[in-house]
Amino acid sequence: MNDDDTPLSPDSAPLSPDDLGDRVSEVFDLIGALYRRGLRKLEQAEKEEGVSVGVRSVLVLLRRYGPMTVPQMARIMALTRQFVQRMVNDAVAEEWVEVTPNPAHQRSSLIRITGAGEALIDAILAREHALNRQVGGDLTEAELTACRRVLKEMLRTFDEVNVD
Repeated sequence: MNDDDTPLSPDSAPLSPDDLGDRVSEVFDLIGALYRRGLRKLEQAEKEEGVSVGVRSVLVLLRRYGPMTVPQMARIMALTRQFVQRMVNDAVAEEWVEVTPNPAHQRSSLIRITGAGEALIDAILAREHALNRQVGGDLTEAELTACRRVLKEMLRTFDEVNVD
């Protein structure tokens, strides 16, 4: 029953753990293919603009959240600090970001996006938005909301699961 006491339709009832496991595996297969194809598209653009996928991620974070430390970015991206530091170093070399003192922590500088970095990531995101607008299937707000909910739940589950 739903909260309003109406019966659940067969396709809206929660799945058994075994069925859920099978369906989530199908979602992972699709996510993997989507990720690889999307990464290839980004890498093609990288050749034109000289921006790696890692540097792009750093620029997106800084544009969205403002100045951050390398450890903060690493936690959000679930990557090693060393990898994020290399991406920051690449972005500093291109003058897309700058290192500034952190009043809250002497040993962990703040990384701030520059005007050139903002212009670059704005152009990248505009190009990606144009590509995303071409997604077909007459998708609805409800479908995309459901998709986001499922993906967020998967992320939450795998953030919490410890494999011994």
